Amino acid sequence: MMHFKVIFKTVSVLILILDIFLLLCAGVGAYYEEWAAVRSFLLSIAISGCISFGILFVFRHEKQKTLSTRDGLITVTLSWLVASTVAAFPYIFDGGMLTVTDAFFETMSGFSTTGATILTDIEKMPGSLLLWRSLTHWLGGMGIVVLGVAILPLLGIGGMQLMQAEAPGPSVDKITPRIAETAKYLWYVYVGFTALETFLLVCGGMTFFDALNHSFSTLATGGFSTKNLSVGHYDSAYIDGVITLFMVIAGMNFTLHFRLMSGNFKGIFRNTELKAYLLVFFAASAVIAFSLHGKIYGSVWESIRYASFQAASILSTTGFATTDYEYWTYLGQVTLLVLMFVGGCSGSTAGGIKVVRIATLLKQGFNEMKFLVHPRGVFILKISGYPVRKNIVYAISGFFFLYVCTLLVVTSALAASDIDLLTSFTAALATVGNIGPGFGNVGPAENYAFLPDHVKWILSFAMMAGRLELYTVFVLFTPMFWKK
Repeated sequence: MMHFKVIFKTVSVLILILDIFLLLCAGVGAYYEEWAAVRSFLLSIAISGCISFGILFVFRHEKQKTLSTRDGLITVTLSWLVASTVAAFPYIFDGGMLTVTDAFFETMSGFSTTGATILTDIEKMPGSLLLWRSLTHWLGGMGIVVLGVAILPLLGIGGMQLMQAEAPGPSVDKITPRIAETAKYLWYVYVGFTALETFLLVCGGMTFFDALNHSFSTLATGGFSTKNLSVGHYDSAYIDGVITLFMVIAGMNFTLHFRLMSGNFKGIFRNTELKAYLLVFFAASAVIAFSLHGKIYGSVWESIRYASFQAASILSTTGFATTDYEYWTYLGQVTLLVLMFVGGCSGSTAGGIKVVRIATLLKQGFNEMKFLVHPRGVFILKISGYPVRKNIVYAISGFFFLYVCTLLVVTSALAASDIDLLTSFTAALATVGNIGPGFGNVGPAENYAFLPDHVKWILSFAMMAGRLELYTVFVLFTPMFWKK
């Protein structure tokens, strides 16, 4: 039996948390004298706040405090849908700047940390709306639901089921025995890195406003920028270097960051996923730099600079750009396409299939070849020195198959809308993998504005499904989920 009263109560609390950040943006709008934007924020708060308080008042006597797994799955998916709807209000109310479809697409892209945009002239946007746009990244990056599990226990609502359903990656690696404490520590790391990157970008010549917005997008591996040319607007090797470093950091498991900062080095250097992730990044950067040197860029340094930035951007699924990589060599473009399938580490803010899944399937493939040579042999699959149970391998295999099927279905849906194959496929890959830019008409120098409305709704669903690791969303469409 599902507890819908508790689910609605939980979602209402999360929306009230969103209202706090909406109020912050309204204050920024007042500072910049952007009164139309201020009105849109206040109207959004009034509508969502009244609804949330109304639900909390109606269910104030609800005693149920424990969410089941099914409750958690519904709560997470519903939270993403409702949050994206509420977050779209300021765009809609700000003088009709965006249609309902475009506003929802932009906010779903923000919360899912995809970074796909329909905005054609970002620099004309009010500063407060740009801040809100980046904040949707930042909140969605670590997860608005994870933020909630650090606060909801104070209201008597447990959060373990929410964390399991929402946390990015195939497993939740708790830092402390209590899930709320784990969420708090993850947010401490997240906020700390955001502050550090903001400081370093300001030192590189960015304004504080731009530095803060780009830090929000970087740590969330989102990719929204305050400039039409993205990070390429600044044409600064220093800024490229700082953002490259933090994109790589954001694509790593955040529990490893916490352990590293707390002096607990045990297991970090033997972590299979971390080693594979860094190996993929450096190898891809080297291949791309080799392909660019002498053909696109004259110096080795320039080749390394642009290659490492774009490799980090695609691998971590951030989506920033410093150049139009569609003018690169074919080898460089293919390497980026391969990185789009990989993604970051589990427990990070990155999207994609995740490195640990790729590593597990690769090791399983080698074990199968060993078994062909030694049919009676016993080969144990190990990750980070620990044996992996068969059911985990089955789950990863199922996820991989579901991921490929989702890509094919979304690609087919776009192709049926008379969109060319390259654009259709990479748009599907960029949204399901939460990457942002693709190739063709959705490349780094383009955007998603030209797509028909029904395609934007399809891609919005793809972004949410990809962000919540597919299973969380798709299980809701199975008959067995709704049976008692």
